[in-house]
Amino acid sequence: MSKIKITQVKSIIDRPQRQKDTIKALGLSKMHQSVVHEATPQILGMVQKVKHLVKVEEA
Repeated sequence: MSKIKITQVKSIIDRPQRQKDTIKALGLSKMHQSVVHEATPQILGMVQKVKHLVKVEEA
C-alpha cells in the first residue's frame, strides 16, 4: 500500500463532535501537524469525512 501524509490546516473549534473525534483518531491534535498513514480504505474514509480540515499528499 502507498503512504499518505495528512496535515491539519483548519481548526476543529466550533466543529461537530464527530469531526473532532475523527481528527483525533487520525493522530492529529494541533494545527499544521502532520502524520503519515498507510492508504487503507479505513484511513481514506476518515480523510473523506474531514477533507475540509486537512490537506493530503502522497508520501
